[in-house]
Amino acid sequence: MADVSNFAIIRDSGMRSVVRLLLVTTAALFISACASNDKQEEVLPEQTYYENARDAMNSGNFNEAEQNLDYLETYYPFGRYAEQAQLDLIYARYQNLDLEGARAAADRFLRLNPQSDHADYALYMRGLASYNLDIGLAARYFPVDVSARDPGEQRQAFRDFSELLNRYPSSEYAPDARQRMIAIRNRLAELELYAARYYISREAYIAANNRARYIIENYSTTPSVEEALIILAETFRFMDLKKGATDAVAMLKENFPDSAAFNENGEFQPDILKREDRSLSSVVTFGLMGDE
Repeated sequence: MADVSNFAIIRDSGMRSVVRLLLVTTAALFISACASNDKQEEVLPEQTYYENARDAMNSGNFNEAEQNLDYLETYYPFGRYAEQAQLDLIYARYQNLDLEGARAAADRFLRLNPQSDHADYALYMRGLASYNLDIGLAARYFPVDVSARDPGEQRQAFRDFSELLNRYPSSEYAPDARQRMIAIRNRLAELELYAARYYISREAYIAANNRARYIIENYSTTPSVEEALIILAETFRFMDLKKGATDAVAMLKENFPDSAAFNENGEFQPDILKREDRSLSSVVTFGLMGDE
């Protein structure tokens, strides 16, 4: 019995030692982790973050600039450099090709500083980010047909630039915004023209006619109007709508007398449509159902 009792005492003592060792080890690891976190999360003075961000931007290191600006906003949201840091963050993200991030930063700036003297800049950058989102990185290096892309972001950019011109007509960014709005309208018109060409390739002339008319009615100052008038005249002729064809040709001659659609004698002789004997059902269904 004595031997068993002694063994139990020794075993209990050993277990207590193991438990103490585990507690000491866990405490040491916890203290080490806290010390490591304290070191990683050491907060620098506000001016240091700002100067680091400016230096990084001046050297073209926009990743580092964005990191410092994020720290500045996190630790000093109402500090001396808060407003400027928000503006710089828009620019840093844009230069870092984070277009959606730049737009989000511009939205945040406008929400927090609606009366700021720099609100025109935020509006301009928001529009610029949307303007380039449709094109994307691929189009910077590969021949992408912009007219065939979804124009959703272009319309958003147009709204942003329009708001800029309405609210700040004398802004230094207004002239560029105005030119970009013209470019956007040209792109949207080209998109309609792209659709009209597609319908012509499908011999869906009613749909092509509708697209051409939309261009003329809504984008009358764009370069796409000349081709739209040619398509309009040709599709009207194909559908035996003589008055519509005559009016379209007259409008084309008045606005584009040197159009390639006129021959040397001034006669309308385009070569856009290929007349084929197709069923009426194929024309009405835009050529998508085929002939029966």
